[in-house]
Amino acid sequence: MPNPTFETLLYDVADGIATITLNRPERMNAFTPKMALELVAAFDLTDADDAVGAVIVTGAGRSFCAGADLGGGGGTFGANREAERLAAGDTEDVTRDGGGRVTLRIFDSLKPVIAAVNGAAVGVGATMQLAMDVRIASDAAKYGFVFARRGITPEACSSWFLPRLVGISTALDWCYSGRVFPAAEAHDRGLVRSLHAPDDLIPAARAIAQTYLEASAPVSMALTRQLMWRGLTLDHPMETHRADSRAIRARGASADAQEGISAFLEKRDAKFPDRVSADVPDVWPQWEPPTYR
Repeated sequence: MPNPTFETLLYDVADGIATITLNRPERMNAFTPKMALELVAAFDLTDADDAVGAVIVTGAGRSFCAGADLGGGGGTFGANREAERLAAGDTEDVTRDGGGRVTLRIFDSLKPVIAAVNGAAVGVGATMQLAMDVRIASDAAKYGFVFARRGITPEACSSWFLPRLVGISTALDWCYSGRVFPAAEAHDRGLVRSLHAPDDLIPAARAIAQTYLEASAPVSMALTRQLMWRGLTLDHPMETHRADSRAIRARGASADAQEGISAFLEKRDAKFPDRVSADVPDVWPQWEPPTYR
């Protein structure tokens, strides 16, 4: 599948890993309605492409994403953003938070997603990462949930994700203060998995991705991701039990299960035949996928 051309992103696939690079370095990769639409489109591509086994998201230049582009001044989150949204091709009649549309799309990804945070991650630059599975950061990176300092509130579904990742006390402390803090604090509080020298960041992200690709069945990873993330939304473990039961029954009868067991018994590497684009079973009959556009 040829790599597409975006206005605000770079997209590349190599060795089974798609790298999505936020690419507005002259604006510190500041987030726009166009970027929101293109990020959703990029994750549509990674889900549909069986050559992609995992996704890395990073930024061009010295920032990951410095938050919403504030070039429109005081009207950035009001009338100006509405006009920009329509100009970007977003025709939905109810104005929705663009960051939330991105995180919902990432939440529903069928591939593992790794954030490689190379620099400043502020506002939506921090919140868009919360639906990603693993976050690693340059030791020069910084985070900031700065919404209260701009007179607004957290967005991108972060009031759901952030307390689940770091606990309610830390989430509120970061959002009440709106302070910008070093990646070392994000690591200490459990938001970031590991810290790396800037030049080592992408190699480290790719090494993590390769551990997923080298021995695990892609369809099993897709289902596992859905079971884990969607399970956080459920009211009772019985609902998860039903989904788990459907999943293990479907996968137990699959060609992947036959291959995985045979490979183990024969002491060889497995070559899983099933494909995410065609073979992911529906274990969530009650699930209604959200609309991203």
